[in-house]
Amino acid sequence: METFAADLSTMVRTPLSDEHVAAMRRHGTIIDVKQGDWFQKAGERIDTFHYLLDGETEAINPATGKRYGNATLGPGQFFGELAFLNGGRTLMGARAVVDTQLLCVPREDMLKLMSDIPEMSDIIITVFAARRRRMLENSEGGLTLIGGEVDRDVRRIASFAARNRIPFVEVEIDSDEGANLANQCRISRAHPAVVLAKHQVIDPPTPRGVAQALGLDLALRKEDVFDVAIVGGGPAGVAAGVYAGAEGLCAVVLEDLAIGGQAGTSSRIENYMGFPTGISGGDLVGRGEVQAMKFGTRFAMPVRARHLEQCEKHLFHVQLDNDDWVSARALIVATGVQYRRMDLENLEALEGSGVYYAATDVEARYCKGAEVAVIGGGNSAGQAAMFLARTARHVHVLVRGDSLSSSMSDYLLQRLESHPAITIHLCTSVTELHGDELLEGVTVENSADSTQRRIDTKALFVMVGAAPNTGWLSGLVDLDDRGFVRTGPEVGGGSQFETSRPGVFAVGDVRAGSVKRVASAVGEGSVVMSAVWGHIND
Repeated sequence: METFAADLSTMVRTPLSDEHVAAMRRHGTIIDVKQGDWFQKAGERIDTFHYLLDGETEAINPATGKRYGNATLGPGQFFGELAFLNGGRTLMGARAVVDTQLLCVPREDMLKLMSDIPEMSDIIITVFAARRRRMLENSEGGLTLIGGEVDRDVRRIASFAARNRIPFVEVEIDSDEGANLANQCRISRAHPAVVLAKHQVIDPPTPRGVAQALGLDLALRKEDVFDVAIVGGGPAGVAAGVYAGAEGLCAVVLEDLAIGGQAGTSSRIENYMGFPTGISGGDLVGRGEVQAMKFGTRFAMPVRARHLEQCEKHLFHVQLDNDDWVSARALIVATGVQYRRMDLENLEALEGSGVYYAATDVEARYCKGAEVAVIGGGNSAGQAAMFLARTARHVHVLVRGDSLSSSMSDYLLQRLESHPAITIHLCTSVTELHGDELLEGVTVENSADSTQRRIDTKALFVMVGAAPNTGWLSGLVDLDDRGFVRTGPEVGGGSQFETSRPGVFAVGDVRAGSVKRVASAVGEGSVVMSAVWGHIND
């Protein structure tokens, strides 16, 4: 299966050419760094591209204070990784091993050079992405999560980090390592916590707290006007971000949880053209995010749109749940759909403590060797069941209807039916959750004969329903009776994707009448940009 980036150990290093270095010299300055001195501290904003002219440098893991990996960088190489593209904070420090000479190029100038010289961009981005993949595989240079086995807030951080490709390592709360970290961080006793580097405790331990510490959020001001604001970071929104940046538009993508949206929860997509061995939804959309950042599109998360206004200047103003505002000349609604929350007692208390809405490596780790249940009859539920069956003792697929043939791809249905560790229960729904702080089991009912049974499980994956995220549109655009955004000539739109409000466009699953597939969402996010251009020019 394809992954997010190339494997650093198998890459053939292609150095930047003399022409590339000459272009950087026109914008950069040369500095000398003495042996043992730092030129980048972990946690600092990345505002400079560092290219080695002479000497030797090493990356420093802030969690250990020691060299990261077993290699150093020499002349012709450069320091940095993917956070450079979005102006985030570096996960690693950088120190000179010997007296070193660096060519330092301001980040904005370097991004402009990368946009103008695609060969240079290809080399840098390939290396940056491969370095991030190495960090993820080695679980180094990022967060340390203490107590995820007992605390759902820490589990939510783990899920947020995994889906946004932030490296992290988990430490059990009662382990010696957990106690040592508690002492280092001046925590009175070992308790659930999220630690960055060796001493910085992220408080509160929330996705937003992590985003602020790593620079994933943006300081957005109402007076700063973008050409286009894209609300939603799923396949449609990220595709729109790629094409907006490629067309030279000043664009921002706003995402409330993780780049990838609902597609990011899919552990394996096999029917997307170009990936014959499959790719996870998160890795697929993550590649698009890197492309969009390369063209200058900005990303802010986790921020959720709460309210929409249009002023007398015809600008659109989106109020976010952190009380920031984003202003733009055009707006693309790509908020997709979300799985419906079941009307069950104790559901909220068990969310993150046994009830999950995504099946990634993080959630699979918490239910290894146990029986699990998956609710849903679509491809996402089927892929989740196949993924969980790798490590779970048994997977129960609970389907409310009497057949899967109309809602699930045939190749996937055949795999479920033939898998010895998967049982499909048709005409079945969950009626009760058992457990106080952790899920202990569920009661299910068969609608055909009204029989009930209990399944003892510590994990229930909910992947059913498709509720559109459109409440924040504040009545400014027409919706259908299910809350999906209506578009096209029938509501006065000047294009297939324009809504009843000129300048507001809808793409992907949130659009009424759209085909609920990743490929079609990517297509709509790409095609809409010509109409956005037309509106901005008018």
